[in-house]
Amino acid sequence: MAISTAAIGKTYAPVTYAVGREKIREYARAVGETNALHHDVEHARNAGYKDVVAPPMFCVVYCGPALGPAMFDPEVGIDFARLLHSGQEFRWGPLVIAGDEVSTTLIVKEISARGEMGFYTFESVSENQDGDTVCVGTWSNIVRG
Repeated sequence: MAISTAAIGKTYAPVTYAVGREKIREYARAVGETNALHHDVEHARNAGYKDVVAPPMFCVVYCGPALGPAMFDPEVGIDFARLLHSGQEFRWGPLVIAGDEVSTTLIVKEISARGEMGFYTFESVSENQDGDTVCVGTWSNIVRG
């Protein structure tokens, strides 16, 4: 399997996601999150937030649109039919709240080969409208040979 490392360091244009109250509620219901901070505006406001609070893993929702261009970039060279998701790690900053505008930039961090397999690592950096880094994600994938 021929692997090109030419795309290492490539940075993609930021993608902005407008965080909606109902999207937070839908996500929270889908993952079984019952904390009232994620569902009830009054509860969230009484706790000191301006609106409902996104669960931490909501980051997959606002990061997803930034990942797509890299995953299908011919320069990166992923054979999507052979792709396996191998892991993800996150570091969170300030909480994401309904009404936030989160902008995510994606970087190709590593491309390597071991035997017949290709290994691809991407890093996403997400900032809110105030310039605070709300999440840094590391997304790892394997492409079978």
